[in-house]
Amino acid sequence: MENKKKRIVVKVGTNVMTNKDNRILGPVLKHLVEQISELYEEDIMTVLVSSGSAIAGKEILGEINVHDPSKRRQVYSSVGQPRMMRHYYGIFHDYGMRCAQVLATKRDFSPGIHRENMINCYESLLSEGIIPIANEDDAVSVTMSMFSDNDELASLVAELIGADSLIILSDTDGLYTGHPDDDDSEKLNKVQIDQNVEKYVQESDKGEGEGRGGMESKIKIAKETAAKNITTYIANGKRHNVILDIMNGKPVGTKFTS
Repeated sequence: MENKKKRIVVKVGTNVMTNKDNRILGPVLKHLVEQISELYEEDIMTVLVSSGSAIAGKEILGEINVHDPSKRRQVYSSVGQPRMMRHYYGIFHDYGMRCAQVLATKRDFSPGIHRENMINCYESLLSEGIIPIANEDDAVSVTMSMFSDNDELASLVAELIGADSLIILSDTDGLYTGHPDDDDSEKLNKVQIDQNVEKYVQESDKGEGEGRGGMESKIKIAKETAAKNITTYIANGKRHNVILDIMNGKPVGTKFTS
């Protein structure tokens, strides 16, 4: 049997790839792809779960006449998704790599023919050395069958492809014992799934087009994923070489293990 290549899933949130004016940052995407290409040279395959389509659509369209929130998301995401893929396509091409778009709804992960189909899709792409870029299919997702956020999608993908690790990239360096900006807050480098770390989390307010997943949901997803023997990290996506550092065992971010 051939040596199975290592697989990781990297989830990049909207807050990683945008600046404070909600503009998509090309250099951040470029550095992300640069790291994925370095891993590829070491026979580590990455699946990228990328947010950003709603913001990318809003950047183009500005305000629209549709007022219903879920219909607005459909419009912004439908316009923004090909724009995100064009960004990625160009950058991956510059690094001599190929990428593909895989849009999913929650139904695709239910046992049966949809799930088999998803597995076949990912396995075929990975076997060809193509980097799958996953996102929720916002245009057709029905509210009741939506992922709570892309962290949940990333966790399901990690389980689907039998990933070794899941890396959730956010705009904080990991999980802290208080507010990240407080001087007496300390970063937790390691968390066991039975540890009560939920008590450290602060509520935050987010605007439209910004991510749905806060730290509370990230902890929930990280614990659930780690319980399936997939080591999960929450780390800062704007930090230089964050993915490579994690894969090299440096104490970057917060590591969740079972």
